[in-house]
Amino acid sequence: MPEGNVVHRLARTFASLYAGQVLRVSSPQGRFADGAAVLSGRRLVASEARGKQLFLGFVPADSADAPMTGAVAGPDVLWLRVHLGLYGAWTFAGAPDAPEVVHAIGAPRRRIGERETTPAAPSSPVEPSSPVEPVGTRAWSVPEPRGQVRVRLLGDHAVADLTGPTACEVITSEEKTAVEARLGPDPIRDDADVDAFIAAVGRSRVTIAQQLMDQSVISGAGNIYRAEVLFRAGVDPLIPGRDVPAETVRAIWDDLVFLMRDGVARGAIVTTRPEDRSRQARPAEAARPVESRRRTRQNGDGTPGAVPSEDAFYVYHRAGLPCRLCGTPVLVKELAGRNLFWCPTCQT
Repeated sequence: MPEGNVVHRLARTFASLYAGQVLRVSSPQGRFADGAAVLSGRRLVASEARGKQLFLGFVPADSADAPMTGAVAGPDVLWLRVHLGLYGAWTFAGAPDAPEVVHAIGAPRRRIGERETTPAAPSSPVEPSSPVEPVGTRAWSVPEPRGQVRVRLLGDHAVADLTGPTACEVITSEEKTAVEARLGPDPIRDDADVDAFIAAVGRSRVTIAQQLMDQSVISGAGNIYRAEVLFRAGVDPLIPGRDVPAETVRAIWDDLVFLMRDGVARGAIVTTRPEDRSRQARPAEAARPVESRRRTRQNGDGTPGAVPSEDAFYVYHRAGLPCRLCGTPVLVKELAGRNLFWCPTCQT
């Protein structure tokens, strides 16, 4: 499941591609036809992320142009709320003269989710799903939707397709506020309340590992950040939150702020310090069959200079491999339906 850093990158991408534009919204799959009809022809004026929730704000087309901002509310604003869940993904394609962000991400770019990849250019022109669209003085062929596209957003220079989301709905500003009220603070956002996070952890008997996955306690952290930040803090993941000193909980928060914002900037989750990556080459790991090593796909895979996925984590998906710091085999167990990874020696 994409973690908060991915959703924040998506929010920035929508702001860059569609700021202030009147969009055509459709549902090629048909399952969002009513919602698409409500939003189509409206102007996109807000794009924001809270944890794993993406909110796109639309106003009537005749509203005055407004910069992309999260400080938008009122009866005329309608929000497209999307939660990607386990299988959701956005696919983008851009015109030849699309804004630079399209080409910086990759044009076209397949899946901004757990992985982003740039496919090779097609050997023959893509058949348009609609007549050639004018873009300034040039024209481009809008590519045919691929797969079960729930929502398609078509702007002046780009098209975005959503497939497989857990949640996709049109809501009012009041309903958006109600959704946000159920979420814990988001370490990537400047308005996050760290004291609310510390208080929530400190009054619960639930393990610290479970609390870090609870979106009502903290928004945006997922299984990777949960495992890695607890390792970096040297905290046993199975102790109750109320038994973790408040100063340690604050240090965990501060580390998540650093790691998750870094994940937004680089487009991949990297939690290992440079000096620890070279410690991977141990005999036990080298002898492990390649087919038994589960590889975590990263957004930055294949990018020149990117940290390879196998070097990016301390414990996540490294069960049975030696800890990078002490050499003890990394443990894994199921906790509340998700695999938890930790080092029994470093995290005591």
